[in-house]
Amino acid sequence: MPPKLATVKITDMPLEERPREKLMQRGATALTNVELLAIFLRTGVRGKSALDLARDLLDEFGDLRSLLGADHTLFCQAKGLGDAKYVLLKASVEMSRRYLRECLERGNALTSPDDTRNFLMSELSGRDYEVFACLFLDNKHRVIQFEELFYGTIDSASVYPREVVKRALKHNAAALILTHNHPSGIAEPSEADIAITKRLIEALKLIDVRILDHFVIGDGTSVSLTEQGLM
Repeated sequence: MPPKLATVKITDMPLEERPREKLMQRGATALTNVELLAIFLRTGVRGKSALDLARDLLDEFGDLRSLLGADHTLFCQAKGLGDAKYVLLKASVEMSRRYLRECLERGNALTSPDDTRNFLMSELSGRDYEVFACLFLDNKHRVIQFEELFYGTIDSASVYPREVVKRALKHNAAALILTHNHPSGIAEPSEADIAITKRLIEALKLIDVRILDHFVIGDGTSVSLTEQGLM
């Protein structure tokens, strides 16, 4: 068993290497996952700095996604965590999701492709079951509504074109962006994904509604069927 590294207090670190100061000087994108988590934790535990605790937690949970998606019981079992941090974490995640939704709603789903992709990933990434959803757009490709429609395995038997048509008419949508997640974490479109997309394109043509894209969401990644030439 390798010897443990000696704990270094954050206050003993060079100023430019301390997480908070580094964020102020260089921006949040310059920080590692460990440093960002240390800022969130604020304090460590006996014998460990916030950085040490953050590193241990990421080792324990495997990655940020697993930590952020942990349920209350699992989260609070980890040393250094508890109800207060669980509530703060869930509030932070939800604020991030709402921020992405507002960015998308105020923009154009086609001229803001990164916002669209990030929003869909924030909604569906990390789910342990498959969700099929639609982003309903007006004739200027502004967002009308995001709606989860079907749950379970995505294939021609579980996604009902007539229901998608009904929802498009209800929202008076001119166009749609389809999306679904792969709980395996691999954002690779299957033959069933491509087939249901083509069925939906044909069904929605009957009411003059276009499908602009279909995003497959994986573990922190996504694939656009349009970009892949699969539509």
